[in-house]
Amino acid sequence: MPSWVEFQPFIVTGLALGGVYALSGVGMIVLFRATGVLNVAFGAVGAMGALLAWQVIYQYRWSDWLGYLICIAFAAVLTLVYGLVMGPPLAGRDPLVKAVATLGLALILLGVMDLLWTSNGGEARAISLPTDSITFSVGQILINWTQVLGLALGVAITVVVGAFLRFTKLGTAMRATASDREITATLGVPVRRVEASAWLGCGVLSGLAGLLLADLVALDATTLTFLVISSLAAALIARLRSITVTLLAAILVGLVESVLVPIQSVSNYADMTPFVLATVGLVIITLRRREISTSRSS
Repeated sequence: MPSWVEFQPFIVTGLALGGVYALSGVGMIVLFRATGVLNVAFGAVGAMGALLAWQVIYQYRWSDWLGYLICIAFAAVLTLVYGLVMGPPLAGRDPLVKAVATLGLALILLGVMDLLWTSNGGEARAISLPTDSITFSVGQILINWTQVLGLALGVAITVVVGAFLRFTKLGTAMRATASDREITATLGVPVRRVEASAWLGCGVLSGLAGLLLADLVALDATTLTFLVISSLAAALIARLRSITVTLLAAILVGLVESVLVPIQSVSNYADMTPFVLATVGLVIITLRRREISTSRSS
């Protein structure tokens, strides 16, 4: 077993990744609560936005901030357009059909990224945010501000989105649309506009998560596309409802994934962490609900 000192950097990395997973999970939950669509393409959209940013910054030698803006704008516009085109046909379909539809988008984007970037040279790529160069020490651990930003944004987005859904008219409309789309429409709520707002917000968070993960993990199309599994696991533990539980679950997933890496005997199984934690979490929730139902009936 590694010593406590050897574990510490991985704990910091896990907290940073957990924050980004939380940011992603919150974006998926907001969209799901407004439209009923589980956006499996969240990671692929962010990955392609990050690759576009890399192209702009390191190939064209344009401004770094222009690249970041292009990443977020691309993810927002693509997600919004997909929602406007596919949202209405999917509105009355089963949740599984909705999820498979976004999985199709993810596979298309993955193929495009492989054609444009991976197959074209296949060189290692990375995005280094300005916050990487700003560091400080806590004991023997050297921490950069990108890691702090990852965790801070996850917490901040959770708080802001929670307040938005609870206290704003648009947030209330999103929650009402999720409950019953047709009744909400008959009450005069502009359902299409509400759903478009949810798609747009999900796209913005996707681009932001893509940028952060491209710095914290790696700028690899496949890796970033399937990192959505970790965010999805956190959202499933929260039963696609509570964004607070999503934050806590995402941090747990990030921590467990990271601290398993230095343990050689189990490091090869670190990628299984989201599946295991999601399964355990769902089993515990199901058992607790059965206990509550049994106690009420008795």
